[in-house]
Amino acid sequence: MGGEYAKCSPPFFCESELKDEQDKSYENRLYPEDQAKVDAFNQRGVNSVKRKPFRPFLMMGLLILVVIGLGTLSQLLARLAVVN
Repeated sequence: MGGEYAKCSPPFFCESELKDEQDKSYENRLYPEDQAKVDAFNQRGVNSVKRKPFRPFLMMGLLILVVIGLGTLSQLLARLAVVN
């Protein structure tokens, strides 16, 4: 029992459990004809367009600027529309 706990790593996976969950992607290879079809499909249409990498910090920065801008505009309109 003590040896079994010593083999367990911090995320609580023991070596015996990890052996059963080995990567078996090498067993899922396509036949060369099918792989050629997949490669041809990936080179056509929408899939062939080269895109810039996604930049989440730029998007968050722009979102913050838009929210601050709209908040400032709403405050300005509220102060201008004060009814006596």
